[in-house]
Amino acid sequence: MSERPLILLHQVSRSYQVGLHAVHALRGITLGISSGDFVAIMGASGSGKTTLMNILGCLDLPDRGRYLLDEIDVRHLSEDELATVRNRKIGFVFQSFNLVPRTSALHNVELPLVYAGVRAKERRERALAALDRVGLADRVHHLPSELSGGQQQRVAIARALVTRPSLLLADEPTGNLDSTSSQEILEVFDSLNAEGRTIVIITHEVEIAAHARRVIRLRDGAILDDVRTRPKLEVVA
Repeated sequence: MSERPLILLHQVSRSYQVGLHAVHALRGITLGISSGDFVAIMGASGSGKTTLMNILGCLDLPDRGRYLLDEIDVRHLSEDELATVRNRKIGFVFQSFNLVPRTSALHNVELPLVYAGVRAKERRERALAALDRVGLADRVHHLPSELSGGQQQRVAIARALVTRPSLLLADEPTGNLDSTSSQEILEVFDSLNAEGRTIVIITHEVEIAAHARRVIRLRDGAILDDVRTRPKLEVVA
């Protein structure tokens, strides 16, 4: 029996109206990503990768086609239901970290659990475990301004992990980091994938994509090529 994809897009299209002209950001994308995979989505500016990221993250909806995340058809969800899916099933890591400046690393990581209604004791335990997982057990009470760029991004990864999401979605996660910090962050992603985490990275950098097990390239809103670079790790139930 074949494995059901965690992510399944079928003939997904998305257009935007710019003045009098329609911009076709995605043109009939059909794509499946299974649990435990590590996928890089690449493309030049205007290729559609940001639009695809927004759809994968349930931040936007396609005009046409279907998107199933963990067998949930997102087309039929209300705004509140979409927000719940984003909070529980997707961990986001952005280029700009998006940490609350005057809040400790611990409280930044706890925030998604606050929104999910998790009790204080469990929130703290899970946040501490997530920070320990990314190597920041000794920085839990530090403010973002007291952390390096690489450490801030590791806080952001811990925050993305703390809800135990099905999918970790990273948008140019090393874009604001120096080469040493970038390598440290990529090693965190490698380690998380080795544990069975499903990771999708949006990037334009070949060095970043080299860490993935599969590379999908977009051009003009369509898939140009889809190459398996390394075998996908088998996820043990």
